[in-house]
Amino acid sequence: MRAWQITKLDDPHEALELNKVTSPELQPGQVRISVRAAAMNFFDILQCQGKYQETHDLPFTPGAEVSGVIKETANGSGLKAGQRVIATPLLPNGGFAEDLVIDESLVFPIPDELSHEKAASMFITYQTAYFALHRMGKIREGQVLLVHAGSGGVGSAAIQLGKAAGATVIATAGSDEKTDICRKIGADYAINYRSEDFVKEVKAITEGRGADLIFDPVGGDVFDKSRKCIAFEGKILVIGFAGGRIADAPTNHVLIKNYSVVGVHWGYFRKLHPEEVANYHDALMELYKEGKIDPLVYGAYPFEQLPEALGKLSNRETYGKLLLKVGETQ
Repeated sequence: MRAWQITKLDDPHEALELNKVTSPELQPGQVRISVRAAAMNFFDILQCQGKYQETHDLPFTPGAEVSGVIKETANGSGLKAGQRVIATPLLPNGGFAEDLVIDESLVFPIPDELSHEKAASMFITYQTAYFALHRMGKIREGQVLLVHAGSGGVGSAAIQLGKAAGATVIATAGSDEKTDICRKIGADYAINYRSEDFVKEVKAITEGRGADLIFDPVGGDVFDKSRKCIAFEGKILVIGFAGGRIADAPTNHVLIKNYSVVGVHWGYFRKLHPEEVANYHDALMELYKEGKIDPLVYGAYPFEQLPEALGKLSNRETYGKLLLKVGETQ
């Protein structure tokens, strides 16, 4: 089979090679998947560059989210050949490959009506957003949710899940094109943070009260400004630091408005409570079948164009999720 491998630490064009490799033998508790689509994430770029917090001996195959069809199962498996699934491979045996051997605990069935491309783009972003809003944010119907970077993968998931929970959703994005996308996927209001002051706009929309929940995957200056438009007893959900700078949270300001700054580390939660992640998956599949969520896909690239696609992701030229077409994706 063919698999992309990081053979040296550099930008994706230099780091990645498409090589022929031997598919490993199936061990007890594992399944073999014919990969149909694989999602790209920003951390794939960091892994190419050697800047990610987890390192692996070279060469290794990146790729953390795939969808496909089970080709083979070990004896006693709860899954079966021919089943359509999402899988979340663990490095160094990632998913940018034509075949994948993986522990069946990392495999989740998907309904027939969900395409492989959309399925591959769902797992990490929608699980993170669902965990953040429901478990950490305790979202309730009628609340106001402010979502930063609303046209991105996790931001677009948060918009849709917020609407599904009955919230009024305000989204921010960095261009008029991206604010239009936020509205199309369900945001009640969308603010171009480059041309408008989102603090002023949020206060105007909420008649001075502020947002009950703020979903922040950006950090830095965005976090600092978010503190100015959080409602009394609201929650700022810290998803990540795409803006680069890790902001401080002045505790005197937290005290004055009785708000909470809540960390959202879904990966660690998954290690501690895998059964809850399986429950979230079932809930998300139901929401998809009900038409309440629908993954935002920027584009799907041929298997051979992984470095080019990661280059577009690196340059922040995209919205939603980027996918790699590995096989027939219907």
